Parts: sequence; C-alpha cells; structure tokens
Amino acid sequence: MPDYHIHTLPNGIRVVHKQVSHTKIAHSGFILDLGSRDELPNQLGLAHFWEHMAFKGTTKRKSFHILNRLESVGGELNAYTTKEKLCFYSSVLDKHFEKSFELLTDITFHSIFPAKEIEKERGVILEEMSMYLDAPEEAIVDEFDAVVYEGHPLGNNILGTKESVSGFVKQDFLDFIDRNMSTDALVFCSVSNLPFEKVVKLAEKYMGDIPAIQKHRARVPFKNYVPKTLTIEKAISQAHCVLGCPAYALSDDRRIPFFMLVNLLGGPGMNSRLNLAVREKHGLVYTIDANYATYIDTGLLSIYFGTEKKQLKRTTSLVLKELKKLREKPLGTLQLHTAKEQLMGQLAMAEESNIGLMTMMGKSILDQDKIDSLNEIFDQIRSITAGDLVDIANDALREDQLSFLNYVPA
Repeated sequence: MPDYHIHTLPNGIRVVHKQVSHTKIAHSGFILDLGSRDELPNQLGLAHFWEHMAFKGTTKRKSFHILNRLESVGGELNAYTTKEKLCFYSSVLDKHFEKSFELLTDITFHSIFPAKEIEKERGVILEEMSMYLDAPEEAIVDEFDAVVYEGHPLGNNILGTKESVSGFVKQDFLDFIDRNMSTDALVFCSVSNLPFEKVVKLAEKYMGDIPAIQKHRARVPFKNYVPKTLTIEKAISQAHCVLGCPAYALSDDRRIPFFMLVNLLGGPGMNSRLNLAVREKHGLVYTIDANYATYIDTGLLSIYFGTEKKQLKRTTSLVLKELKKLREKPLGTLQLHTAKEQLMGQLAMAEESNIGLMTMMGKSILDQDKIDSLNEIFDQIRSITAGDLVDIANDALREDQLSFLNYVPA
C-alpha cells in the first residue's frame, strides 16, 4: 500500500499528500511541468523571470501583501526554476496551512505582472546574473550545459541573457503561460500531519473553479551529441574544470545503477574515489565532485574541480584514471556492499527532509505518474551487481565521449 495519497480534481489538477504525524510544519507547493527548456528562442530566461514575478502582484494582492502573508506568522514562501520544472512552495505551522494553500493558488494562477514591478525585478535579475558571473565555480557548471547541449534548449542558461531579460514585457509572460501551462501537467503536493481528506477539501475550495486547460506541447528531444573541449581565459586566480557527457534519461532502467556509480565516484561522502585520489592523496583540490542530472529524454554526468593552473593537466589525468578503473576493475564483494549501504543511507537521510520529500513527490508524479517508495528503491539498489556497474561504466564513462570546459587564469 502506498504511503501517499493522490486525488485528481475535475480540471485535471492532481493533489498528492503524505501524512507525517510527528511534525508541526506543513510543507506544500505547486510544481509545474515547464521550465527553461520550454522557452522559445526569444523567451530565454522567461520561466525564471516568471518565478520572480509571482511574488509581485495578483488580482487581489500587491507585492507587500504576498510577502507578508506567511512571513508574519513565521512561515516561508519561496520558488525555484529548473530546466523542466517551475515550483512555488511554502512552509508554515500546520494551523496556517489553509492560509498558505490559498496564497500559493493565488500566485500560481492569478499573477498580473505589473509593468512597474517588471522593471524593478528586471534589475534584480540582472544583478543575479552579475553575482553568478563573479562565481566561476558556479558559472562553469551551468556553462558546461551549453557545451554538451549546444544548439538545444537544454543548453540555455536558466537565467537567460542580459539581452533577453532586458526586453521582456507583460505580454511575454502571458504568451509563455498560454503556450505551456496545462492543469493536467501541474501538481499540488504537501507533507504535513493533516489528514488527506482535509487537503482534498481545501483543494476543492481553492482550485475547484479553475478551468481545465490542456496543452499538448512537444519538447524537442536531444540528439547528435558531439564531444568538445573548450578552454577560456578569465580574470581568476584558480583554474576550474568541468568534464562529462550525456547520460541516461529518467525512464532508463540503468538510471539507479549509474547513480550509484556516480555516487561512488564523486558523491557527497568524503570517501568518494575522486576525493580520496585527488584531494586526500595528492592535495590538488579543495572541492571535487561528480553529479548526475536526469531529464525526460537524456541525462548529464558532470565532474567539477578547481585547482592551480599548473596542476590542471595532472588533476585531469587523475580523474580520467579513476574513470578507467571503474571501466576495467569490478568492485569486490565488500566494496559493492559498502557502496550500496552508503547510497541507501544517504537516500534515507534525504527523505528525513519533509520539504525535499514534498517536491520529490510532485516531480515523480509529473515525470513517472507514480512515486517509488524508499523500500522499492532499496530493492533496486540491492539487485545491482559488480558486472552491472562495469557494463554501465564502459557504456557511459568512455573517455572518447567526454567533453571538457576549462576556465584558466588569464
């Protein structure tokens, strides 16, 4: 029996809820199946700009009233944009859940995009871009997307460009929403101690009169990847590098074994192979990690590190050496067991975060129309063999398929 409940309103909006009896905090939010990859060439950065504008006025509230509504009772209201998702969410004491539900509905469906607020927020976003450009360790990770996904919407920066952001007007937001928003492609998700029946009752109260909207938008699939190497001189004191390649899509059966392989290689644990080989043994980096992002039609492996310019070549060679080991040397019985236990422990601790659990549920319903329980994921992890990992490493970690982006001091 699933440990969550789901209800679909007549207009197609799905409500997914998990009751957690030991918490006094109610986390909830709308997750929309649209993001920066859904922007047209003249809309770069528009989804992220909409994220900002949701707090700037609705048909019945001005900006101050939106910002003060939950903050005044100790709650939090926030949002984020990714390549494929837009999320508006809140956290409040359980007794204020209805207040947050109504507010989230208001900013998601009834924003009015006031011209004066667009001008003010344009400046805020341009400052956000400047901050991002001043942090090479962050900028290079995003710019690596453009290297791997060159010419494809997945390669576009979520923030957009200074030129695109500088030109948006109210009609651009309305056109983007009209083209991309569907009631059957958004989910209201919540985690709290409230019974599911109460959540459904509030959903019917605040969302029941929203008309059904169905848009059959087709996303451009990614294909024709070509490995590239790009080195850019910048006014920085340290060299930064990201290397990687496309990887398995969200629906691929090899996703979880590959995730375990990436976690072993450069996950958050201080005992990751890259951290031990490059930082602990040779002292060449402060930070080195590997990440695996999934999308509906592809994925992305990226390995990041920063080092002295003179050590860039050596550090890169050490990383490639670790990839080669994974391709050629199967894990021993104890190594495999440890890798599984470490990943399962990390996933269990991540589920302790109710706000993370809330957004995960919404994304899973949108992408897979189901939510895998922790035990189901553990069963998949336990079934992975050393041979599986070698096969996947030889398929997904081939050196001739890697792209490289280097920032080096000018």
